[in-house]
Amino acid sequence: MKNWTQNFKDLLNLFLQSNCPLCQRPTSQDLCQNCNRQLQKCHLKDPTYLWKDPLPVFAWGAYGGILKRAIAAMKYENQPQIARSLGRSLGEAWLLHSPMSDKVVVVPIPLHPNKQKERGYNQAALIAESFCETTGLKLKQNGLARVRATEAQHSLSASKRAKNLAEAFDIGKDFRRCPEIPVLLVDDIYTTGATAMSAMQTLNQAGMKVVGLAATAHTLKG
Repeated sequence: MKNWTQNFKDLLNLFLQSNCPLCQRPTSQDLCQNCNRQLQKCHLKDPTYLWKDPLPVFAWGAYGGILKRAIAAMKYENQPQIARSLGRSLGEAWLLHSPMSDKVVVVPIPLHPNKQKERGYNQAALIAESFCETTGLKLKQNGLARVRATEAQHSLSASKRAKNLAEAFDIGKDFRRCPEIPVLLVDDIYTTGATAMSAMQTLNQAGMKVVGLAATAHTLKG
Protein backbone atom coordinates (compact mmCIF):
# COMPACT_ATOMS: atom_id res chain seq x y z
CA MET A 1 0.00 0.00 0.00
CA LYS A 2 2.86 2.35 0.87
CA ASN A 3 4.59 1.75 -2.47
CA TRP A 4 1.32 2.35 -4.36
CA THR A 5 0.79 5.64 -2.50
CA GLN A 6 4.32 6.81 -3.24
CA ASN A 7 4.00 5.82 -6.89
CA PHE A 8 0.75 7.77 -7.11
CA LYS A 9 2.40 10.84 -5.56
CA ASP A 10 5.34 10.56 -7.98
CA LEU A 11 2.95 10.30 -10.93
CA LEU A 12 0.91 13.24 -9.67
CA ASN A 13 4.04 15.36 -9.25
CA LEU A 14 5.05 14.49 -12.81
CA PHE A 15 1.77 15.84 -14.16
CA LEU A 16 1.94 18.91 -11.89
CA GLN A 17 5.47 19.84 -12.94
CA SER A 18 6.08 23.16 -14.63
CA ASN A 19 9.22 25.15 -15.30
CA CYS A 20 10.99 27.15 -12.60
CA PRO A 21 10.31 30.85 -13.38
CA LEU A 22 13.95 31.72 -12.69
CA CYS A 23 15.96 28.99 -14.46
CA GLN A 24 13.32 27.06 -16.45
CA ARG A 25 14.23 23.71 -14.88
CA PRO A 26 11.23 21.36 -14.44
CA THR A 27 9.80 21.55 -10.91
CA SER A 28 6.61 20.77 -9.03
CA GLN A 29 7.27 23.66 -6.60
CA ASP A 30 7.04 27.44 -7.02
CA LEU A 31 10.83 27.47 -7.48
CA CYS A 32 13.21 24.59 -8.20
CA GLN A 33 15.42 23.26 -5.40
CA ASN A 34 18.54 24.86 -6.84
CA CYS A 35 17.02 28.36 -7.13
CA ASN A 36 15.43 28.06 -3.70
CA ARG A 37 18.81 27.06 -2.24
CA GLN A 38 20.46 30.07 -3.91
CA LEU A 39 17.66 32.31 -2.65
CA GLN A 40 18.24 31.24 0.96
CA LYS A 41 21.79 32.58 0.70
CA CYS A 42 20.30 36.09 0.47
CA HIS A 43 18.69 35.68 3.91
CA LEU A 44 19.99 38.20 6.45
CA LYS A 45 21.39 36.71 9.65
CA ASP A 46 19.61 39.36 11.70
CA PRO A 47 16.32 40.44 10.08
CA THR A 48 15.70 42.83 12.99
CA TYR A 49 18.78 45.03 12.62
CA LEU A 50 16.61 47.84 11.21
CA TRP A 51 13.88 47.46 13.84
CA LYS A 52 14.10 50.99 15.25
CA ASP A 53 12.20 54.27 15.11
CA PRO A 54 10.83 56.13 13.29
CA LEU A 55 9.96 53.14 11.08
CA PRO A 56 10.96 49.72 12.47
CA VAL A 57 11.76 47.34 9.59
CA PHE A 58 11.96 43.55 9.60
CA ALA A 59 13.85 42.58 6.41
CA TRP A 60 14.22 38.97 5.26
CA GLY A 61 16.98 39.38 2.68
CA ALA A 62 19.50 41.61 0.94
CA TYR A 63 18.19 43.00 -2.35
CA GLY A 64 20.60 41.64 -4.90
CA GLY A 65 21.51 38.52 -6.85
CA ILE A 66 18.79 35.93 -7.24
CA LEU A 67 16.47 37.68 -4.74
CA LYS A 68 16.46 40.79 -6.95
CA ARG A 69 15.87 38.55 -9.96
CA ALA A 70 12.99 36.74 -8.21
CA ILE A 71 11.27 40.02 -7.26
CA ALA A 72 11.65 41.35 -10.81
CA ALA A 73 10.18 38.16 -12.28
CA MET A 74 7.31 38.28 -9.79
CA LYS A 75 6.44 41.90 -10.60
CA TYR A 76 7.26 42.32 -14.28
CA GLU A 77 7.18 38.84 -15.83
CA ASN A 78 3.77 37.67 -14.61
CA GLN A 79 5.12 35.17 -12.09
CA PRO A 80 2.87 35.75 -9.03
CA GLN A 81 3.59 32.25 -7.66
CA ILE A 82 7.02 33.51 -6.54
CA ALA A 83 5.20 35.58 -3.90
CA ARG A 84 4.16 32.37 -2.12
CA SER A 85 7.77 31.35 -1.62
CA LEU A 86 8.87 34.84 -0.55
CA GLY A 87 5.96 35.23 1.85
CA ARG A 88 6.59 31.82 3.38
CA SER A 89 10.29 32.62 3.93
CA LEU A 90 9.39 35.98 5.47
CA GLY A 91 6.86 34.28 7.74
CA GLU A 92 9.31 31.59 8.87
CA ALA A 93 11.86 34.29 9.70
CA TRP A 94 9.22 36.24 11.65
CA LEU A 95 8.39 33.17 13.72
CA LEU A 96 12.08 32.70 14.56
CA HIS A 97 13.18 36.31 15.01
CA SER A 98 10.04 38.36 15.68
CA PRO A 99 11.05 41.54 17.55
CA MET A 100 7.75 41.59 19.43
CA SER A 101 5.57 39.12 21.31
CA ASP A 102 2.23 40.90 20.84
CA LYS A 103 -0.19 39.95 18.08
CA VAL A 104 -0.56 42.22 15.08
CA VAL A 105 -2.89 42.54 12.11
CA VAL A 106 -1.14 42.44 8.73
CA VAL A 107 -1.79 45.03 6.01
CA PRO A 108 -0.03 44.89 2.61
CA ILE A 109 1.04 48.07 0.84
CA PRO A 110 -1.57 48.51 -1.90
CA LEU A 111 -1.13 49.32 -5.58
CA HIS A 112 -3.21 51.97 -7.30
CA PRO A 113 -6.22 50.26 -8.97
CA ASN A 114 -4.94 51.17 -12.45
CA LYS A 115 -1.54 49.63 -11.68
CA GLN A 116 -3.10 46.51 -10.20
CA LYS A 117 -5.36 46.09 -13.22
CA GLU A 118 -2.35 46.40 -15.51
CA ARG A 119 -0.28 43.86 -13.52
CA GLY A 120 -3.19 41.59 -12.63
CA TYR A 121 -2.27 41.31 -8.94
CA ASN A 122 -0.64 43.12 -6.05
CA GLN A 123 2.59 41.29 -5.20
CA ALA A 124 2.65 42.73 -1.66
CA ALA A 125 -0.83 41.32 -1.01
CA LEU A 126 0.24 37.87 -2.24
CA ILE A 127 3.36 37.97 -0.04
CA ALA A 128 1.23 39.05 2.93
CA GLU A 129 -1.23 36.21 2.30
CA SER A 130 1.53 33.57 2.38
CA PHE A 131 3.15 35.35 5.35
CA CYS A 132 -0.10 35.10 7.32
CA GLU A 133 -0.67 31.46 6.35
CA THR A 134 2.80 30.73 7.80
CA THR A 135 2.56 32.84 10.95
CA GLY A 136 -1.14 32.50 11.75
CA LEU A 137 -1.48 36.29 11.92
CA LYS A 138 -4.69 37.96 10.74
CA LEU A 139 -4.63 39.52 7.27
CA LYS A 140 -6.50 42.71 6.34
CA GLN A 141 -5.82 42.69 2.62
CA ASN A 142 -7.81 45.89 2.04
CA GLY A 143 -6.74 47.74 5.17
CA LEU A 144 -5.27 50.48 2.98
CA ALA A 145 -6.28 51.89 -0.40
CA ARG A 146 -4.05 53.71 -2.86
CA VAL A 147 -6.08 56.71 -3.93
CA ARG A 148 -3.53 58.62 -5.97
CA ALA A 149 -1.42 57.33 -8.84
CA THR A 150 2.28 58.06 -8.31
CA GLU A 151 5.49 57.94 -10.29
CA ALA A 152 7.68 54.84 -10.05
CA GLN A 153 9.71 55.29 -6.85
CA HIS A 154 12.94 53.75 -8.17
CA SER A 155 13.44 56.70 -10.56
CA LEU A 156 13.24 59.35 -7.82
CA SER A 157 15.60 60.79 -5.19
CA ALA A 158 14.84 60.24 -1.50
CA SER A 159 13.32 63.70 -1.06
CA LYS A 160 11.18 63.37 -4.20
CA ARG A 161 9.96 59.93 -3.08
CA ALA A 162 8.33 61.43 0.03
CA LYS A 163 6.68 64.24 -1.97
CA ASN A 164 5.55 61.74 -4.62
CA LEU A 165 3.69 59.70 -1.98
CA ALA A 166 2.04 62.58 -0.10
CA GLU A 167 -1.63 61.72 0.42
CA ALA A 168 -1.29 58.64 -1.80
CA PHE A 169 -3.13 56.37 0.68
CA ASP A 170 -6.47 56.24 2.46
CA ILE A 171 -8.10 53.83 4.90
CA GLY A 172 -9.42 50.76 3.07
CA LYS A 173 -12.74 48.96 3.35
CA ASP A 174 -11.39 46.35 5.80
CA PHE A 175 -11.02 49.01 8.51
CA ARG A 176 -14.56 50.25 9.04
CA ARG A 177 -13.53 50.55 12.68
CA CYS A 178 -10.16 50.86 14.37
CA PRO A 179 -8.61 47.43 15.17
CA GLU A 180 -7.84 46.59 18.79
CA ILE A 181 -4.34 45.36 17.94
CA PRO A 182 -1.57 47.22 16.07
CA VAL A 183 -0.78 46.96 12.37
CA LEU A 184 2.23 45.38 10.67
CA LEU A 185 2.75 46.58 7.10
CA VAL A 186 4.08 44.17 4.46
CA ASP A 187 5.83 45.02 1.18
CA ASP A 188 8.24 43.41 -1.24
CA ILE A 189 11.14 45.90 -1.05
CA TYR A 190 12.27 48.45 1.55
CA THR A 191 14.50 51.23 0.17
CA THR A 192 14.15 54.67 1.76
CA GLY A 193 10.94 53.92 3.66
CA ALA A 194 8.96 56.71 1.94
CA THR A 195 6.13 54.38 0.90
CA ALA A 196 5.77 52.72 4.30
CA MET A 197 6.05 56.07 6.13
CA SER A 198 3.22 57.52 4.06
CA ALA A 199 1.08 54.42 4.71
CA MET A 200 1.91 54.56 8.43
CA GLN A 201 0.93 58.24 8.66
CA THR A 202 -2.43 57.47 7.04
CA LEU A 203 -3.16 54.73 9.58
CA ASN A 204 -1.87 56.83 12.50
CA GLN A 205 -4.16 59.71 11.55
CA ALA A 206 -7.10 57.28 11.72
CA GLY A 207 -6.08 56.31 15.27
CA MET A 208 -4.26 53.07 14.44
CA LYS A 209 -0.86 52.11 15.77
CA VAL A 210 1.67 50.77 13.25
CA VAL A 211 4.48 48.68 14.74
CA GLY A 212 6.58 48.58 11.58
CA LEU A 213 7.15 47.03 8.18
CA ALA A 214 8.03 43.46 7.18
CA ALA A 215 9.73 43.30 3.77
CA THR A 216 11.21 40.48 1.76
CA ALA A 217 14.19 42.57 0.70
CA HIS A 218 16.17 45.58 1.86
CA THR A 219 18.37 47.57 -0.49
CA LEU A 220 21.57 47.64 1.55
CA LYS A 221 23.67 50.79 1.39
CA GLY A 222 27.44 50.80 1.39
